Amino acid sequence: MPIPDFITELRRHVGTAPLWLTGATAVVLREVDGRPHVLLVRRADSGRWAPVSGIVDPGEHPHVTAERETLEEACVVAVAERLAWVSVTEPVTYDNGDRATYLDHTFACRWVSGEPAVGDDESLEARFFPADDLPDLPDEFAARVRVALAGRAETGFGPLPGTPGRSA
Repeated sequence: MPIPDFITELRRHVGTAPLWLTGATAVVLREVDGRPHVLLVRRADSGRWAPVSGIVDPGEHPHVTAERETLEEACVVAVAERLAWVSVTEPVTYDNGDRATYLDHTFACRWVSGEPAVGDDESLEARFFPADDLPDLPDEFAARVRVALAGRAETGFGPLPGTPGRSA
């Protein structure tokens, strides 16, 4: 998994100590025959399907991260149309011992162009699935897809519905 340069530099100083990072999730939607379809990638780290997600670079707006990561990981151009939810993830410990917790911004994005394809070494597959026939997703990613599909005008905050989430 490519680690952003700024995190590599931080890790030189703090080792595997927990980092507080900002993340973005892109739930990319497109209509096919009048039905919503969701872009998912099969992650190289877990082999599980999930929406595109990534770490926000210093100074980058989270919606730009969602759009950038969609192009990098799945070769699809998408536009973030709505911030669906803001939540804090459970702490993550990576295989190398690095630890992080993320402030995630889940965006409902609209497909603009491109057919899904693996764009980097973070994904094994990329494809659109009918929203009513998604593969098995980890609970937190399934919740992110649900809140984006719900189409609420207002942004949700706190633990994602149906997940334990983190409390202050």
